[in-house]
Amino acid sequence: MTAYLGLGSNLGEREEHLREGLRLLRNSLKLIRLSSIYETEPWGYTDQPPFLNLVCEMETDQMSHQVLDAAKEVERRVGRSPTFRYGPRVLDIDLLLYGDQVISTASLTVPHPGMAERAFVLVPLAEIASTQVHPVFGLSVGELLAQAPGVDGVRQWGPPLELSSTAQTPGD
Repeated sequence: MTAYLGLGSNLGEREEHLREGLRLLRNSLKLIRLSSIYETEPWGYTDQPPFLNLVCEMETDQMSHQVLDAAKEVERRVGRSPTFRYGPRVLDIDLLLYGDQVISTASLTVPHPGMAERAFVLVPLAEIASTQVHPVFGLSVGELLAQAPGVDGVRQWGPPLELSSTAQTPGD
């Protein structure tokens, strides 16, 4: 199954937190593609530092809730501690899309419920998957991006991260 995950960090060594998060995710998911890194102003609660964001395409044979559990464990291992909604984070990982599935449980909603209005998600997602169709709206990521507010506030910060070839990827 193809899963798209969004990663963000706005505390400490932001790029290193993203890199470590990806390294740890690769212990259970196979990395297929990685977007550039983008810097954005915080969304929701604005009195905090800017975020670095990226999106990755992963391949997995895990169920959606297992992917979410793995992401939350990676956040914890990188140093995320509980805070308030939309507050500053060492690392935040969101499951954006899981194949073409629509999932609504107490702990997981896929597609991610706010992604269609969040340029900081759509810009990096469109870079690697512009033709991917949102299973609820029936529009491609590129079409959603064309309608999204705040696109001008998403600035490319750097190229896709170079990841160590020594990191383990399932099947290696």
